[in-house]
Amino acid sequence: MANENTDTKIWPHAKPMARPPLSAAPLLPASAPAFVCPEEVLDTVVRGLAGCEGTVLSETVCGGILDPTEVEAWVDRATRLLRFRVDPEELRSEVPAVADGLFQLLQQVVLSATATPEALVLRFLHRLVDLRKMLSLDVEAAFSGDPAAKGYDEIVVAYPSIRALAIHRIAHELYDYGVPLLPRVMSEYAHDRTGIDIHPGARIGERFFIDHGTGIVVGETAVIGHRVRIYQSVTIGATSIKNGAALRGKKRHPTIEDDVTIYAGATILGGDTVIGAGSVIGGNVWLTHSVPPGSRVMSEAPRLLVKGSEGRALVDESMDVDWNI
Repeated sequence: MANENTDTKIWPHAKPMARPPLSAAPLLPASAPAFVCPEEVLDTVVRGLAGCEGTVLSETVCGGILDPTEVEAWVDRATRLLRFRVDPEELRSEVPAVADGLFQLLQQVVLSATATPEALVLRFLHRLVDLRKMLSLDVEAAFSGDPAAKGYDEIVVAYPSIRALAIHRIAHELYDYGVPLLPRVMSEYAHDRTGIDIHPGARIGERFFIDHGTGIVVGETAVIGHRVRIYQSVTIGATSIKNGAALRGKKRHPTIEDDVTIYAGATILGGDTVIGAGSVIGGNVWLTHSVPPGSRVMSEAPRLLVKGSEGRALVDESMDVDWNI
C-alpha cells in the first residue's frame, strides 16, 4: 500500500472503505458446481488478484470506491421524483427518502473543507422545483420538435432523451456544488441506459431537444444555449492532442448558441468553436471553427454511383445542394 501522501493522489474522491465496495453476494446459486477448479490453479489466481499493491486498479479499490449500484438506485428514485411524483402524500415520503439517499452517498466522497453533506442536501432540495420546471420545458421542446410524438405522456415515459436529461439536470447540479465522482457515475449510468453521453459539467439551457439520441456525445466544458435541437450521433467534443492532461480544467468543447439545430452525425470540436445563434449544421459535417449567427453549414453532396437492373452504371446527377435545412 502506498504511503499517506500517495494515497491522497491516487484516491482524491473516495473515503477509506468502511465496508466492501461491492456486494459479496454469490453470483451463482449455491449448488454443486459443474466445473471444479484445480486447487493449484485457484491458488495461483488468488495470489495474483489478492492484495492492494501491484496495479492501479487494486490500489484504487482498496482505497475505497463509490459503489455504482448504490448510485444507480438513488438516481432511479430521484429521477422518478422529478418525472412522476405529484401526489402530496407521496411527495412527503419520497422527498425525505431521496434526501437521505443523497446524504449517504455524499458521506462516501471527499468534499471540500467548506462543504458538508447536510448543507449540500438542503441546497439540492431547494433546487428540486426549478429542476422539475427545466425538465418540463425539455418535454415541451420534444413535443414541439418531434411530429411523431402523440402526446406529452409518450415523451415523459418513453423518450430516452428525457431520461438522460433528467439525470443530467441532477448530475450537473451536484457537479456545480463541487461534488466529486458521484455526478460522473450518474452520467455514465445515463449513457449506459440511453446511449446518450453527456458529461455532468456540460451547461445546457432551457428547452433542449434530443431527437432519437443514440451516439450523442457532449463534453465537459460544452455550453449549449436555449432551444437547441440535436439529432443522433452528434459529437460536441474536444480536439485531441498528445498531452491531453495539459488541457485539464480549460475550455475544450464548443459553445452552441441559442436556436441552433445540429443534424445527425455532425461533429463539432474545440473550445474556441462557437456556433452562432440560429445556425443549422447539416448531417455528417466536420467543424472545428466558429460560424456566425444564422449560418447554414453542409458537407459537399456526394456523387452517387447506381447500378441499374440491366447492369449499366448510372451516375446520379441529382445531388444538388439544398440549403433549405
